Order: sequence, then structure tokens, then C-alpha cells
Amino acid sequence: MLTLYIGNKNYSSWSMRPWVLMRQAGITFQEQLVRFDSFETQSDFKRQLSALTPVGKVPVLDDDGLVVWDSLAIAEYLAERFPERGLWPAAAPERALARAVCADMHSGFGALRTHFPMNIEASLPDVGARVLREQPEAAADLERLQRLWRDLLARHQGPLLFGAFSIADAYFAPVVTRLKTYGLPVHADVARYMDTVLALPGVREWVAGALAERDFRAFEEPYRAAP
Repeated sequence: MLTLYIGNKNYSSWSMRPWVLMRQAGITFQEQLVRFDSFETQSDFKRQLSALTPVGKVPVLDDDGLVVWDSLAIAEYLAERFPERGLWPAAAPERALARAVCADMHSGFGALRTHFPMNIEASLPDVGARVLREQPEAAADLERLQRLWRDLLARHQGPLLFGAFSIADAYFAPVVTRLKTYGLPVHADVARYMDTVLALPGVREWVAGALAERDFRAFEEPYRAAP
């Protein structure tokens, strides 16, 4: 049995990626929530995760004692473990492109991730407008993200980035929630892609879980007090 260790659904973008991937692909797993209390060395969160991995972070996948951490490594492992699920595109050139865009999200778009932290429960359009005015790097990341998505949607004629659901869509699902939370302006084709992602059963289930948590974590909330 696969066990996926995740953080709070409202905040943990990295946890959302493999969770949505497995739900959407119909891969059975057990969920183990490790609640964010803090990320200090002696926090309960760090103590629990450090017993599993050297990095002490979520997500972590345990496959009958084989422990894999890092969301992209987990996605690659699942693609090899369940080849019949078609988690990457079938054609080699498209697989290479899908891997490239996931790696780009994994290590890039730093300003967007910093200034628009995932917070599914919140609605912060005023913050979004202010950040775009005051943080040119975040505005540049948003524009580059939209170019990337638009190019892929045009190349594969939508409605998802590679036509059918893939790791790439799971990887960008948390970003879709960020754009929604902060009310960021997007092109019409990007808005349609966002609606498609938010309507995926796996994404809807994750969002429902996030809304049900009602677990305000002040250190994850740079823009507001408790709701």
C-alpha cells in the first residue's frame, strides 16, 4: 500500500502535486497528514518528517518501506510504477517537453511563489493587485507563466497542457489556485485552462479538504490575520 505524507491542504503546494496526480490517475493510496506547526528543527512537523527523510519536508511517499521524497521524484517514481496510467505523454518529444516544464516550475518562478503563497481558503485580490504593482519580478513571472501555458495549450489544442491529463497539469494545479486566490489578471485561454483544472475531480477533492481544515497558521499568512 502506498502512503503519502502531506502538509496542510490549504497551504502545502508541494503536497498537492502528487496527491492530485494519484487521485486523478486512480492510484490507490493512504493519506497521512502531518500538520504544520512550524518549520523549526524541534517542531512536531520536523520531528515526524525527519524520521522518514533526511530533508524533513513534505511530500513523502512510502511504498511498503521504499521512501521517496520530493514532489518531482515522486511523480517520476509513480510514472515508472504505474506505466499503464500514462502519467507522462506517450510520445518521447512531448515527454521531454512535459519534464522540462515541470522542472521549470520546480526550480523557477521564485517571485511568483514567494509573493503569492498558496492559500486556497483565502480571497486576496487587493493583495494581488498591489503585489503586481510593487514587485516587477512577480509580474514578470506571471507573464512568463501565461506564455508557457498558452504555448502548450495552442500546441496540443487544449483543454489541458498536453491534451490529456498528465503530471504537468498536476504540477501546475497549485499555481492555478494561487492565481484564483489573488485574483490575478489572465488571458481568456488561461482562464479556460484554470477552470478546467479546478473542475478536475482530484483537484476539487483537494480544495474541498483545504476548505474543511479551518486550521489558520499565522506563519503561513503574510497578508492577513485570522479569518
